[in-house]
Amino acid sequence: MTVGKVVLNGSVSLDGYSAGPNASDDHPMGEGGERLHEWMFAEGSDGDAAFAATVGAVVLGRRTFDLGLRFWQDTPFPVPSFVLTHEGRPPLAMESASFTFVTDGPESAVSQARAVAGDKDVLVMAAAESAQHVLRAGLVDEIRLQLVPVFLGGGARLLDGLKPTELERIAVAEADDVVHLRYRVLK
Repeated sequence: MTVGKVVLNGSVSLDGYSAGPNASDDHPMGEGGERLHEWMFAEGSDGDAAFAATVGAVVLGRRTFDLGLRFWQDTPFPVPSFVLTHEGRPPLAMESASFTFVTDGPESAVSQARAVAGDKDVLVMAAAESAQHVLRAGLVDEIRLQLVPVFLGGGARLLDGLKPTELERIAVAEADDVVHLRYRVLK
């Protein structure tokens, strides 16, 4: 049986931020943070549709859920999504899948996501705090970063406070407004 990978995926600024400063309901990606996702909507971009087709489940943090749900109006991908949180609540059914709220840590969230993903990948949405929890737990097989040519000057750093970890470059692809980087995490 083929088992999918656990893939941390997200966009970051050249100065390492995955969200701008002062994230709020009015600025869910922080001030200026929406710039990190403009590449997905640029003319000629497929928004990384080939990658999206490999996703069988999603792990995300509670803050991302709280700020993103009003924009998505569904799960962020049409697959089951597992929300890392300290506050339990019943699953939330959406049009294309559901959100399950996991209170017992990243290991449990990734395990539940793997169980439903089958041979597809588990996507860890790269919001700083939840991504760091999953990385610290040693659960990530691959890191996919979209490096966006902008300095945000503050906000949430994606890869802060992590232990030294060796990575192997898998691929690099570039466009005018983004460089796609893929790394295998060496364990």
